[in-house]
Amino acid sequence: MNFSIHDLDVNFQLSVFAAVLEREPGLVAVRELGSGQLLYINETGIKMLGTEDHAALQALLDKHGLGICTPGTGKNGLSKERQWTNLAGETFSGLYDDISFRHAGKDYCAFRITVMPSDNRHQQQLNKELERFSALFDFASIGILVTNKEGEIVLVNDFALNQFGYQRQELTGQKVEVLIPARAHHRHVGHRERFNNHPQNRPMGIGLDLFAVRKDGSEFPVEISLSHYQNEEGAFVIAYVNNITERKKAEEKVERLNDELEQMVEDRTVQLRKALEDLELSKEELTLALGKEKELNELKTRFVSMASHEFRTPLSTILSSAFLVKQYAAEADQPKRNKHIQRIVTSVNLLTDILNDFLSVGRIEEGKIQVRLSNFDIADNINTVIQEMHGMIREGQEISYFHTGPPQVLLDPSLMKHIIMNLLGNAIKFSGPGATIAIYTKKDLHSFQLQVKDNGIGMSQEDQQHLFERFYRGANVSNIQGTGLGLHIVSKYSELMNGRISCESELGVGTTFTIDFSLNNETAGY
Repeated sequence: MNFSIHDLDVNFQLSVFAAVLEREPGLVAVRELGSGQLLYINETGIKMLGTEDHAALQALLDKHGLGICTPGTGKNGLSKERQWTNLAGETFSGLYDDISFRHAGKDYCAFRITVMPSDNRHQQQLNKELERFSALFDFASIGILVTNKEGEIVLVNDFALNQFGYQRQELTGQKVEVLIPARAHHRHVGHRERFNNHPQNRPMGIGLDLFAVRKDGSEFPVEISLSHYQNEEGAFVIAYVNNITERKKAEEKVERLNDELEQMVEDRTVQLRKALEDLELSKEELTLALGKEKELNELKTRFVSMASHEFRTPLSTILSSAFLVKQYAAEADQPKRNKHIQRIVTSVNLLTDILNDFLSVGRIEEGKIQVRLSNFDIADNINTVIQEMHGMIREGQEISYFHTGPPQVLLDPSLMKHIIMNLLGNAIKFSGPGATIAIYTKKDLHSFQLQVKDNGIGMSQEDQQHLFERFYRGANVSNIQGTGLGLHIVSKYSELMNGRISCESELGVGTTFTIDFSLNNETAGY
């Protein structure tokens, strides 16, 4: 940042002139000739003279006769070697130049002192800067090319030489198109000319599919970043070339995985269609199981809505997971893809289980449904259900879950999951937007209790008397989708696990379902 001794008017041309001189190395300063006032000095000059004090700087310049031009003569002859001693007692030698100019009726002298190369201290500093540049340029882990306005390569680092398989003398002076596939030469010449006419830095990763060609003619994909600079020798373009072959391989691998996943989803969908077809063919067997012509007719008319009611959550899980899998394109996202693939597989398996259960709904009473007890974490089971049913939640609805006691229970996790999904799905359907749905579980030594509470439309006492019968639906839910099978199955599953379901409800206030499971000491999960 420049150090200004005197506040200059923003329109004062002297500030512009000083800004131009600032690009020169060494001390740069401007004095008013009439008063000898120091108006401007750059940071390098301040460091060379050894002080920021205005009066001390003024006195030091007067002592050495610096910045005293002859008015109206312009540049005063050739550069002159001068010596001076700064306030720290250090003696320097350098080339002195000055120039006089006139502005708004006043004469000024602009002068500079460029430290001579013989000055060891500055020469050492220059050598260090050159060493830093060499380290950055030659040891960079990315290819770097510098070309002039004609597209000729003037500098190339070792990494780029290794990338392209050339010796330095083979590339220096060549057109940059030698590194570009022949099919793109014509287009690239036009791009290069437009860039030189309107140079603008271009960062990496802007979505261009670019290729480079090695000396042996082989091609490889690249990302290229461009920057530009200009000096007394002309305008130059710096190209940073990054070989992205490995990244492309990873992207292709991810693409193959996505294709495999899509095929898996399609295969599972075919299996589901086949299961539905099998279900249609089994209607006659279902008629015999139900035992009544009336129930058979009701099953035919309500089958579509039943499928929608019972399959919505797992199908939503499949759809959302399939969508999310496509978003995880990076190699590092493989664990996330695996997670969603597993959710798809789990949901399809659950659909198959539900279909089999509905085909055999009459067999529940016959005791042919197998209960598979295992010790599992009920909190994880319920939180998984809540997560999978997130897509069903209506606007503003909230689901809260509270557990008391040890989380481990010995029950059938599959049947429990179906019970929770059914009760929670009903609570979501029969509650309005913004409603709160609460799930409570409580475990002690001899019992486990599950409770689902909502503040939805509720039901009458008469409806509660028939609530767990097959195909029964309340009088106030005719416009809400459902088959009347869900609560019947919940009650039967509860009975199979030594549980008893009860309901408390009031029209316009809400409904609470409670299931109490009896546990003996051997199966209590302790």
